[in-house]
Amino acid sequence: MQNKARGIRKPFPYTFRNLSLILIGINITVYFLTMMAPRLTAYLAMNPVLFLRERFYWTPLTYMFVHGSMNHILFNMLGLFFFGPQLEERMGSWEFLTYYLGTGVAAGLLSLGFYLTTGSTNVFLMGASGALFAVLLAFAVYFPFSRIYLFGIIPMQTTVMVTLYAGIEIVSLLFGGRGNVAHSTHLLGLLIGYLYFMIRLGTDPVKVFKDSRNNPWKR
Repeated sequence: MQNKARGIRKPFPYTFRNLSLILIGINITVYFLTMMAPRLTAYLAMNPVLFLRERFYWTPLTYMFVHGSMNHILFNMLGLFFFGPQLEERMGSWEFLTYYLGTGVAAGLLSLGFYLTTGSTNVFLMGASGALFAVLLAFAVYFPFSRIYLFGIIPMQTTVMVTLYAGIEIVSLLFGGRGNVAHSTHLLGLLIGYLYFMIRLGTDPVKVFKDSRNNPWKR
């Protein structure tokens, strides 16, 4: 078991290549391509029927790079811009990329299972939010005392911010009714990020969050 754990947790060679900025560039490129050719969205976003019947097996990956509006991509890319480079520098580019894509794909696949179970066959899942929620979790784990200004105004510790976001997503999922926001995918991104830290990185985010309450808020 110990040898197996060592294999799972074997670190990638450290390098920093600003892959987070490349991911932003890919997202922006795909957005403008889908604006010019709207039918492309159906081939890249994830739909349960197309996935099963038409064998669109690539969509659990490509849905992460499709966005439905300017506000959608702007919000997601600002999050990736503010948190991605620092997190990538801390984790290393290949660990960061594995984490980002892995959590996004896993959240997409679990969302697919959720849609199939609930009969939500008309859904087109798109957006980087699942992976971004995992990025927020990772940022809070590595920088638990960093100060974030919510909405550019309210100062907040990163662990508090992630906890608040998780609470909002749970309430929205349970009581928000049907809408265009994939709250379940956001929560799945947090869950997969948590499991990644536990299994791959050997760190318990819950312990980090608890410990952060017992220390002074550092700048």
